[in-house]
Amino acid sequence: MSSVTKAAPAPGGGARPTRRAVALTTSLLVVFLLYSLAPTWFLLVASTKNQTDLYSTFGLWFSSNHLADNFQAVWSYHDGVFGRWIWNSVLYSTVGAAGATLISLAAGYGLAKFAFRGRGALFAVIVGASLLPSTLLAFPLYLVFAKIGLTNTVWAVLIPYFINPFGVHLGKVYADSSVPNELMEAARIDGAGEARIFVSVALRLMSTGGITIFMLDFINIWNNFFLPLFMLNGERTFPVTLGLFSWVQQAQASRDMNTLVLSGSLLSIIPLAVFMFALQKYWRSGILMGSLK
Repeated sequence: MSSVTKAAPAPGGGARPTRRAVALTTSLLVVFLLYSLAPTWFLLVASTKNQTDLYSTFGLWFSSNHLADNFQAVWSYHDGVFGRWIWNSVLYSTVGAAGATLISLAAGYGLAKFAFRGRGALFAVIVGASLLPSTLLAFPLYLVFAKIGLTNTVWAVLIPYFINPFGVHLGKVYADSSVPNELMEAARIDGAGEARIFVSVALRLMSTGGITIFMLDFINIWNNFFLPLFMLNGERTFPVTLGLFSWVQQAQASRDMNTLVLSGSLLSIIPLAVFMFALQKYWRSGILMGSLK
């Protein structure tokens, strides 16, 4: 008599997974979850310690609580430069993501709804450009902006953020799926021009996709490091990622900076976490809409 246990049939007609398969899958998911949360947990624990406890106690558990003192030191260090870095990151991310979203939706709408010569080749180039890593383009962009005298300015980081090939691809997907051609024809019959159709009709129908593109761009700009590293050389213009890197360089010479780096890193992810939780319903609906294509 065979000892092999066959999977029981599921109500839908397929095979129901065995207990061993369920247990193995659950164990792997738990391992991946712990692996993903371990750096954040370490950052949270380390931010509650002073300089002495940071090196004399177990790294993954709490000792005495100095979180408030560490946060106060971060905000007051060097005349409150950390607050300036946070504001710069908010400015770069908000303005850059808004501009990239508008351009992506307009370009995607044009590619999806207007037939013109070379449209397929142009879209292929856009998709290919989205595969290029941003770090590969940082130095060539620096050479271009140095030539026109825009380095160490806000525009040196904002203008490259406005162009997002992957956002154009998503904009085309959302335009194809959410803007009916019949509605555009009806608007044209009523006398609306193409610009008015895009602003009054298409943008409203593509709003969920636009929020998704905005979120992706916002997160990407907030975490971007190499472009500001090449373009900016004044501390007051740094985003928080580059500012923390400058503290890391100082910490290599003085261990007293380590608590500032860790506490500042924890503070830097709070705005991003709030942003993600506030717009998570749009994230889910936007991803589902995009998957229809």
